[in-house]
Amino acid sequence: MALNLQKKKIIVSKINKVSNTALSAVTADSQGVSVNQINKLRKSGREIGVKMSVVQNTLLSLAIKNTVFECLKKKLKGSTFIAYSMIHPGSGARLFKEFSKKNTQFKITGAAFEGKLLSTLEINQLADMPTYKEAIIKLLLTLKMLVAGKLIYTLSAIKQKKETS
Repeated sequence: MALNLQKKKIIVSKINKVSNTALSAVTADSQGVSVNQINKLRKSGREIGVKMSVVQNTLLSLAIKNTVFECLKKKLKGSTFIAYSMIHPGSGARLFKEFSKKNTQFKITGAAFEGKLLSTLEINQLADMPTYKEAIIKLLLTLKMLVAGKLIYTLSAIKQKKETS
């Protein structure tokens, strides 16, 4: 179904608004992946603050013009599936990375963060970046281990003092 000019302007406007507020963006080629799988991916994305769209490259190029994601223009080929991370910068990359493991036809084609086009290694690093909640849990576990270690050291020092007295 062909889009008229007014509908195209609405699409460009919506994506531009998201582009101006998103923390990062990841693009993928989703050809060959079933609609049901894409719908499951979208549902998972909504739960973690990731906004996704399948967009014609011409419209996406117009929408990301003069935004920090303009560098993605180099990676646009065919119809593009784009995910914008709204809450945590790595959530879209993580979601796409996990999805591509289960769906071999789904290929991540590019990503941008802070106005920079990311390499494959950097996309993986972005995907592996802990969320705020995960970082707090790691910090608390580290502190817990430090306190436990200090307690054991103190108890062993007290025991040694008693034995030498």
